[in-house]
Amino acid sequence: MGFMVFCSYGQQQRILGDAASADVIVEAAKSLSSRCDDRIGLIRSWDFGEWNYPVIIDNMMNLEMLFWASKHTGDACYRDVAVRHADITLENHFRDDMSSYHVVSYNDDGTVESRGTFQGYADESAWARGQAWGLYGYTMCYRETGDEKYLRRAERIADLVMNHPRTPEDRIPYWDYDAPQIPDAPRDASAAAVMSSALFELSTLADEGAAYFDYAETLLMSLSSDAYLAEKGTNGGFILMHSVGHWPATSEIDTPLNYADYYYLEAVGRYLKLRGVDPRTL
Repeated sequence: MGFMVFCSYGQQQRILGDAASADVIVEAAKSLSSRCDDRIGLIRSWDFGEWNYPVIIDNMMNLEMLFWASKHTGDACYRDVAVRHADITLENHFRDDMSSYHVVSYNDDGTVESRGTFQGYADESAWARGQAWGLYGYTMCYRETGDEKYLRRAERIADLVMNHPRTPEDRIPYWDYDAPQIPDAPRDASAAAVMSSALFELSTLADEGAAYFDYAETLLMSLSSDAYLAEKGTNGGFILMHSVGHWPATSEIDTPLNYADYYYLEAVGRYLKLRGVDPRTL
């Protein structure tokens, strides 16, 4: 819901300030909140599979819409769902090294049923885009709440991805940090785009902001090179090449993805703003 509605109507509302978009966002926030079982305290992700109550790390990207809905309506119910989801995910989704599982499933009493990595190489592997979702999500949560524990988590995830020994020279991560084909494994430009955008924002919030900015800039420059940036009129009209959707299902392998392009453009916008450049003058 967050991806479908807030990345579209949210942008329209931000730019145009129209009431119709705001109404759609609030309705979507209501729908999203209905996916939260009060006994468990998390927004349920999928209704398929053998999991009892699956929650994916991607769900952190839903929370910005809930924070916005509370600010817009004055009703704290959406924010409460977002904070509770972020807090429980903080406790259960991460390993000691701050790498994240993709899917954590819960029993009806809120205890953990299982932990795994459905779209990654293995349950205990570090799926690259999953690390990006966590980094982006907790950076955003700190911006929205000012709660230091979210900043600390974002910083620790950033340290993981910035210093991972299996990161290639151009910093565009392999689709999974533990993929057995490394160094011949496919890259995931979508993970890099999300990381770049998140790190640009984190650079404005953290004490060690310069390091995050520099790494985000390196990612953005790599994505903007001929190795990843498609020539106009090619690549099916997409901007970036070389993303990976769901390797275990042999789905969307080494292909363009719409969310790669979205967060690439967001990263470009954040970069220009931090550099004091008005894109309309370019």
